[in-house]
Amino acid sequence: MSFIHNFASDNHAGCHPNILEAIAQCNNGHVKAYGDDEYTQKAITLLQEIFETNGEIIFTYNGTASNVLSIALCCQSFEAVLCAETAHINTDECGALEKFVGCKIIPINTTDGKISIKDLEQFLFMKGNVHHNQPRVISISQPTELGTIYTVEEIKELTSWVHKHDMYIHIDGARIANATVSLATPISNFTTHIGVDVVTFGGSKNGMLFGEAIIILNRNLEGRIKYFQKQGMQLLSKMRYIGAQYIAYLQDDLWLKNANHANQMARLLEKNVYGIPHIDIAQKVQSNSVFARIPNTIVEPLQNFSYFYKWEEKHTHYNNDQLVRWMCSFNTQKEHVLDFTATIKKLIEQHEKENH
Repeated sequence: MSFIHNFASDNHAGCHPNILEAIAQCNNGHVKAYGDDEYTQKAITLLQEIFETNGEIIFTYNGTASNVLSIALCCQSFEAVLCAETAHINTDECGALEKFVGCKIIPINTTDGKISIKDLEQFLFMKGNVHHNQPRVISISQPTELGTIYTVEEIKELTSWVHKHDMYIHIDGARIANATVSLATPISNFTTHIGVDVVTFGGSKNGMLFGEAIIILNRNLEGRIKYFQKQGMQLLSKMRYIGAQYIAYLQDDLWLKNANHANQMARLLEKNVYGIPHIDIAQKVQSNSVFARIPNTIVEPLQNFSYFYKWEEKHTHYNNDQLVRWMCSFNTQKEHVLDFTATIKKLIEQHEKENH
């Protein structure tokens, strides 16, 4: 069967061959269960090296679990998590955080998916007031769900402000590899070295089959995560199959190479649609996604050619345009982008003929 590519999600991409090979290689023989195996321990060591920390690290099956367990370390049921309204914990995790932690999510409206100190200051009145959930965790996504990226200085300023007000900062790093290559700086420079408390480090969207990591950078939060992991149903008995993936993912910088390629394909897509009539890029293209407004009339035929998602239909543009997301992956190829943009041009030409 031929490979069918689409621009819907990097979750739609398959598994990198090196990762599949690592899974096959670790399948031989018997090893200790529940993370006491050599694969898991080596993966932890590699993560500690790139984050420049000797803090606790555990693995979970998916990103929702990583986010929930990370925030559970920092937050009690009478407290609150502040995040952008577009944050995955707010829009795409089916209330998992509220159910399993019991805390409240307070979403903040943004134009680009990024929250600022000014956004957060309006909630300080709640602190110490028994009638309100107490702000405790600031959760940011890096990159954001709109593909934008916090600079090192922006995260540093947020972290400093958060700690000043006795709160924690959590980074949802489902696509953190894409942010790392975009910033062109070691991941530790915008996490460990500027005081971020806990980070989720994703792999599933960048070539892994499954598995996410939680990196605890605040030593005051150590000692409990393994119990949350077990209670949260994330302690895999055959943990080696996650550990082996992370070894292959991290060695020889495969995680960065995959992310860099996906980012490059997104920039190529942006470049090729730039200037096409009726196509407007809606957000800065800083990672592996392109957000654009396109005429409603071309959405369905373009989806039939290569599927993608409409993005928040309630925000449909007043000129009968639709906000859409085109996502590139580690295995998106140049010809996929060129074929896609050529189809856009044809559909726009038809659109113009029909409207004149």
